[in-house]
Amino acid sequence: MAGSTSTVGSGRTPASAGRASSPASRRPGPGRAILRYTALAILALLFVSPLVFMLVTSFKSRVEAAGVPPTWIPHPFTTQAYSSILGASGTPVLRWFVNSMIAAAANSGLVVATAAMAAYPLARMEFKGKKIVFSAIIATLFVPPVILVIPNYLIVGKLLWLDTLIAVIVPTAASAFGVFFLRQFFLQLPRELEEAAVLDGANRWQTFLKVILPLSKPALVTLALLAFLTNWNDFLWPVYVLFSPEAQTLPAGLSTLQSANSVRYDLLMAGAVIASVPVLAMYVFAQRFIIEGVSRSGVKG
Repeated sequence: MAGSTSTVGSGRTPASAGRASSPASRRPGPGRAILRYTALAILALLFVSPLVFMLVTSFKSRVEAAGVPPTWIPHPFTTQAYSSILGASGTPVLRWFVNSMIAAAANSGLVVATAAMAAYPLARMEFKGKKIVFSAIIATLFVPPVILVIPNYLIVGKLLWLDTLIAVIVPTAASAFGVFFLRQFFLQLPRELEEAAVLDGANRWQTFLKVILPLSKPALVTLALLAFLTNWNDFLWPVYVLFSPEAQTLPAGLSTLQSANSVRYDLLMAGAVIASVPVLAMYVFAQRFIIEGVSRSGVKG
C-alpha cells in the first residue's frame, strides 16, 4: 500500500516515468539543432574556402591573380597557368607528378607490408622480450625525423641510390606508427577465427595471409593512405637526395617553380591544384575504410 500510495501521490505512473527517461525525451530541441548545424556549416566553410580560392586563382590571369583586393570569380576565365607549367621545358610538372605517384605508391606498399608482418607477432604471438621490442619501436616515435637526415643520407650514398626514386621509397619503409596502428587493430580481432583456421590445418603464415589480412582491410587501407600522403607531401628529404630536374618529386619541383616565379600566383595555384587532386580523390575513395579503421584501432592497449 505504501508503494502504491507514493506512486499515486506523486502523480506519475511507471509508464509515464519510463516515457520521461526515454531517448526521445533527451533529444535536443530544434533551436539547439539549428545552432549545431550552423556551427558545423561555418567550420566546413572555413576549411573548404582556401581550397576553393586556390582552384579559382589557378584559372585567373597573371594580373588578376596578383590583384588587390582578391576576387572570387575569375574574369576572364583562363587556363593559361596550366598551359604554362605543363608546357614549359624547364618545369616538367607531369614528370614530377609521375615520380611522386610511383614513389608514394611504392612506399605505402612497403610500409603496409613491413608494418603488418611486424604487428602480427606483437599482437598474437608470445615470445621472450616481446614487451621490450614493442617499447623500443614506440620509443622511435619520439625521435625527430630531422635527426635522421644525415645518417640516412650517408647510407643512401653508400648504396648509390642518390638521385633515384629508390632514395625516397626505401628509407621510410619501416614505420613505427604503422606497427603500433596495426597491432591495435589486430588485438580487436577474435582469436576464435585463428583457432578455427588452425583446426583446419592452416599454419601461422596461412592464418596471417588468409584470415587476419582480409579482416584487416579497413586498417590496411587507412595505413596505406596515411603513408601515401606522408611520402607525397615530403619536401625536405627529396630536396637532399634528388638533384636532376627529371628525378624530382612534385613538392620539391614546385618549390623551384615558386622561387623562379615568386609573384606568379596563378602558376603557383595551378601547381598546388595538380598536387592536391590525387590526394583528395584518394581520400574520397577510401573515406569509408578510414573511418572504420580509425574507430576500431587504439581501443585496447
